Amino acid sequence: MASDELRMGKEEEHLPLFETKRAKGIVLYRLFAASVFAGICLILVYRVSHVPKAGTDGRFGWIGLLGAEIWFAFYWLLTQASRWNPVYRHTFKDRLSQRYENELPGVDIFVCTADPTIEPPMMVINTVLSVMAYDYPPEKLSVYLSDDGGSEITYHALLEAVEFAKHWTPYCKKYNVEPRSPAAYFVSVPADDAVEDNQAKDFVVITKLYKDMENKIENAVKLGHISEEVRSKHKGFSQWDTYKSRHDHDTILQIAIHGRDPNSADVEGCGLPTLVYLAREKRPQYHHNFKAGAMNALIRVSANVSNGNVILNVDCDMYSNNSMAIRDALCFLMDEGKGHAVAYVQFPQNFKNLTKNELYSSFRIISEVEMHGSDGYEGPIYIGSGCFHRRDTLCGRKFIKGSKSDMKWEISRKREESGIHELEENSKSLASCTFEQNTEWGKEMGLKYGCPVEDVITGLSIQCRGWKSVYCNPTRKAFLGLAPTTLPHTLVQHKRLSEGSLQILLSKYSPAWYGHGKISLALQLGYCIVCCWASNCWATLFYSIVPSLYLLKGISLFPQISSPWLIPFAYVIIGKYTWSFVEFLWSGGTILGWWNDQRMWLYKRTSSYLFAFVDTILYFLGYTDSAFAITAKVADEDVSQRYEKEIMEFGASSPMLTILATLALFNVYCFAEFVKEATTGSKGMAQVFETMALQILLCGVLILINIPLYQALYLRKDKGKMPASIAFKSMAFVLVACTCFKFSY
Repeated sequence: MASDELRMGKEEEHLPLFETKRAKGIVLYRLFAASVFAGICLILVYRVSHVPKAGTDGRFGWIGLLGAEIWFAFYWLLTQASRWNPVYRHTFKDRLSQRYENELPGVDIFVCTADPTIEPPMMVINTVLSVMAYDYPPEKLSVYLSDDGGSEITYHALLEAVEFAKHWTPYCKKYNVEPRSPAAYFVSVPADDAVEDNQAKDFVVITKLYKDMENKIENAVKLGHISEEVRSKHKGFSQWDTYKSRHDHDTILQIAIHGRDPNSADVEGCGLPTLVYLAREKRPQYHHNFKAGAMNALIRVSANVSNGNVILNVDCDMYSNNSMAIRDALCFLMDEGKGHAVAYVQFPQNFKNLTKNELYSSFRIISEVEMHGSDGYEGPIYIGSGCFHRRDTLCGRKFIKGSKSDMKWEISRKREESGIHELEENSKSLASCTFEQNTEWGKEMGLKYGCPVEDVITGLSIQCRGWKSVYCNPTRKAFLGLAPTTLPHTLVQHKRLSEGSLQILLSKYSPAWYGHGKISLALQLGYCIVCCWASNCWATLFYSIVPSLYLLKGISLFPQISSPWLIPFAYVIIGKYTWSFVEFLWSGGTILGWWNDQRMWLYKRTSSYLFAFVDTILYFLGYTDSAFAITAKVADEDVSQRYEKEIMEFGASSPMLTILATLALFNVYCFAEFVKEATTGSKGMAQVFETMALQILLCGVLILINIPLYQALYLRKDKGKMPASIAFKSMAFVLVACTCFKFSY
């Protein structure tokens, strides 16, 4: 009996800490994709073989559509790289605990914020508290708040959070609370039957403590500064004595909790995680490199304070929704068979404030489909938040086949013996403006500089050094954040993402050549999906304008209904959008959500991507500088109410909204003029429909998809409607353009 138990124990030791499953039905999908590709080829054959002769009406439009369709075909092929071999991962956290519970590595968590107005301190603190309460040994956990705004109000909020954490952390562990963001937890608990009887008393106490903390922080926010009474209680505020502005100040570093200090304990007498506040030095004459610079300062400072083997970075609005996420990540990093090659574990970006039908779309298909496809080639991209890294891979280390890196916990005697004040002073220089001069930081070490999406090129460079990455998408989402609640904010966010991605494609870090021979071709194509986002603008604009424009003159640009050439067009259109619909529903979306996704697909490509493309070209020509735009995380009450009702928010005038309004009105005008000519002209409706069915269908779909725009232009009276100035400008543009075209021959 003993020998059987011993044998079973040895077998258990060799079982993997995670398993990988291939997607079901992948063969059927590949056959379907092959048939769609055949249809695309036939469409291109039709275009090339039926080009109108020189001087014939419609030749320009025909050739332009050929170019657009070649681009769509190319981009469709790119997207197949992320659907050809998807995999799904499952972890075995019980095996991890059985083997390594006493040897789990140190984990340093970076929370980054940059503006206390756009990113409210209460939101930031809830994220900090959520990661402090992970189901993980507190002495091995260190949390760093990087405040690039250098705000004493954010620092004050952190100090208040320290006192609350002494009650919140033991409460979470005692009652196995999920989620561990206080704000999210209290919202998730119904008021009428909040908790079980044995928990009720503690629930009342913890609720009151949270409200007290919230009131103190919000009062400081309203006041706009810290009162002298509060400043006198904490010596850390003295570091703001030389503070000139958020762009001109010394390094501010405060170890609010030293986890290995026996005096740092919660109300139950148990230890708390280390908690550090950092506002790196800023000077007007030095480029601070945005979030990448903040992350690199955190990497250096944390190495001196706690030096955890694993680094997790989260955006300040991405609170922990799953207290076991660290253990999920470690199942990949500590797996005896494959873990030594894993550089980072990427979790998806999910959002708690999405409406039922995802009014402004989301990253659903990216998270639920494309990232799993990249994982099939051991290379999901690093998306900048919710990612667990091996520290040494962020510092430029190359992967050597057969090498093994020890992730086990080790206590540094040097740090144990150092006093808090001494540790703070020794670490400040690591976050100075001049520290990186004549070093490899931002090049071969840390996150890379020179691009608005520094996370993507950083992940690519790690993979090009031989490392693999893993995508972990557990049933209970690991992180939940805030999605934009207005259309302009959504468009600005996608402009930044697509602009940065296009810069990568045209830079020395382009996956097309930087990754050649270093990562698989499929993974290169997967990166190019993102890098080519902005380039989609021209083909989409052409398809949104030219077919409708030619309706005005009754010139057909597609096969007639009776022509056999209509079949490949019909098959590709029906097949692509049917699969897109099924894919969206399978990923957990709704029918109306899919329709909203198609609308946002059009809006992004004709506005965000267009401006991103133009700005990128100007950037490479030296006319503009690269910039990092922070998306607002809060909205006015009336904006929030309209968002919850799924009413699109347009608001202030902007060039992107002008383009959208112009395109929407343009298609209405073309369709109305066409109907007028068709009903009063010599040709009957049946004949007109026979020759121009696909153009009519395309124009009609564009009108239907733009209904919210028409409502915002002419029917709505609320503050979220389209500004009158945009309505006048867009009508003028449409009348001039259509009149000129109609009478150009």
